[in-house]
Amino acid sequence: MSISLKPLGSRVVIEPIEEEDKTAVGIYLPENAKEKPQKGTVLSIGPGDRDEDGERIPLDVKVGDKVLFAKYAGTEIKVDGQKLLIMRESDLLAIITE
Repeated sequence: MSISLKPLGSRVVIEPIEEEDKTAVGIYLPENAKEKPQKGTVLSIGPGDRDEDGERIPLDVKVGDKVLFAKYAGTEIKVDGQKLLIMRESDLLAIITE
């Protein structure tokens, strides 16, 4: 069963990009020693918050953007066994361009 998430307001759904399991010298790290991911891909965005006149303020990110976020930002959920984060756009630090 596949669930689609449509966040509300200025929230976004992020798929975290997990870092390597192995250090530069080839040592494998156990799950509890890994750093929390701080990069991810935007999977879904909300419609944006409303201003004083009731107009929507569009978000700066779009679906597919790679973003950098604070280490402990957002709420972690599992959908079909996949870890996802839901967070406010204000918790995002930058859009990664390559």
